[in-house]
Amino acid sequence: MNDKKLHPESLMMSYGYNPEWSEGAIKCPIFQTSTFVFKTAEEGKAFFEVAYGKREQRPNEKLGLIYSRINNPDLEILENRLTLWDGAEDCAVFESGMSAISTVMLEFLKPGDSILYSSPLYGGTEHFLQHVLTQFGINIIRFKTGQSRDEIIGIINKSGHADHLKMIYIETPANPTLDLIDISCCKEIANHFSTKGKEVVLAVDNTYFGPLWQHPLDHGADIILYSATKYIGGHSDVIAGAVLGSSAVIKRIKTLRTFLGNMAGPWTGWLLLRSLETLKPRMETQARNAKHVAEFLAHHPKIERVNYLGFLSEKDPVQFNVYKKQCLSPGAMLSFEVIGGEKEAFLFLNNLKLIKLAVSLGSTESLAEHPATMTHVDIDEAEKIELHITSKLVRLSIGVEHYEDLIADIAQALEHIQIETDIFDLTSEEIEAL
Repeated sequence: MNDKKLHPESLMMSYGYNPEWSEGAIKCPIFQTSTFVFKTAEEGKAFFEVAYGKREQRPNEKLGLIYSRINNPDLEILENRLTLWDGAEDCAVFESGMSAISTVMLEFLKPGDSILYSSPLYGGTEHFLQHVLTQFGINIIRFKTGQSRDEIIGIINKSGHADHLKMIYIETPANPTLDLIDISCCKEIANHFSTKGKEVVLAVDNTYFGPLWQHPLDHGADIILYSATKYIGGHSDVIAGAVLGSSAVIKRIKTLRTFLGNMAGPWTGWLLLRSLETLKPRMETQARNAKHVAEFLAHHPKIERVNYLGFLSEKDPVQFNVYKKQCLSPGAMLSFEVIGGEKEAFLFLNNLKLIKLAVSLGSTESLAEHPATMTHVDIDEAEKIELHITSKLVRLSIGVEHYEDLIADIAQALEHIQIETDIFDLTSEEIEAL
C-alpha cells in the first residue's frame, strides 16, 4: 500500500517511523538524548557540512542525527507528519507558538524593512510587532479586517515604506472576532509589491482553524504558522509551535532555529505525535458541538450578538464569499456579546461550572475568557472599540464534552445576569427563558 494514497488521519499512526528501528516498539519512543554517535569521522563531517550549509545534500544522500538542537527523531517524525495535513514540503517545530512567530519574523525581516499585518491579531503577536520589532528598526503597517485590496494597497503606499515591504502577516479567522481575511487577495498584494530582487512573503497564522479546516498554502500563502499548543496538541498539557512551507523557506527557518536554540524538545515532540493520532475526531466533535452552542446563544434573550462562521450568509457577501472559498468548516471557536458590559460578562464567566475560565483554545475541554481584559488587554482602548473587542465580549473555545451539558452550563451562568426590560414586551417563551 502506497503511503501517499492514504488519508492523513491514517498516516498519523505510523508515517515516518518503523518499529524495527526501536526494538519493535509500536510507538516512537522518547529519544531523551542530547547527542548522537557517528559511525565514522567521515560520516560526522558529511552531516555537519549539510547542516551548516557548507554544501547541498547530494542525490540519494541520507543524513543522520547530530545533536538534538539540530535534529531529533521525535521532532523529525512529528515534522514529517504535520506536513501531510497542509500539503507542505517541510515543517519546523518550536517550543512555543511565539518562538515560531518571532523566528519567522526575525529570519525574513531586517532593520529598515516593513511588515504589513492584519488587525486584530493574537495579543502576543501584536505586542511583539509593536514593542520588539520596532526596536530593531522594522516598520510596521497595520490594516483592519474587512478592508479591500485597493484600500490595503493605499495604506501601504501612504505609509511611505512600500519600497521596503518584505512580509504580509495575517491571522484568519481573526482572534477573537472571527473576521475572515482573503488569503489569495493578500497574495495578490504581496505580488504587487514584489520586485525582481525583493519577494514579499505571505505568512498566515492558522491556529484558529488548525490543520483540518483551512489550508493556506492552497490559496497562495508562503508560510503557515501554528500555536501547536492549541488543536494540534489539544490536551492543555504541552506548549509548542509549528511553521510549514516549502523546503527552501523551512531550511532558512530551521537554520535560524538551530542558533536561537528554540526548537521543541523530545518530550514535546512525543506528546504531539500522540495528539496527532486523534486530531481529526477531536476537531470534528468540537465543530459539531460549536454548532449546537452557537444556535442556542443566537436565540437567547440575554445575548446581543454571536460571532460564529456558520451564521455567515449572502447578507454579508464579502465575508461569505471568503468563507466559501477557503474555509472547510465553521470551526469550534465563537464569541458573543452579552447584554450589558464588563460586569455582566464577568458574572457569566464567574458562574460557569463545566466550562473553564482560562485562556488558550483548541483543547478537549471547553474554555471561556474575556478578550478585552485578558488576551487582548495590550491593545489600545480606541483600537478595541474600532475592532469590536468590547467589554461585553466573551470568547468560547468548544471542547469535546456533550453539547447538551455545555448548553446547560451556559444557560445557568446566564441566569445570573439581570437585564432591565419591559416584561410586557416579551413573549411567554422569552419570559420563561429569563
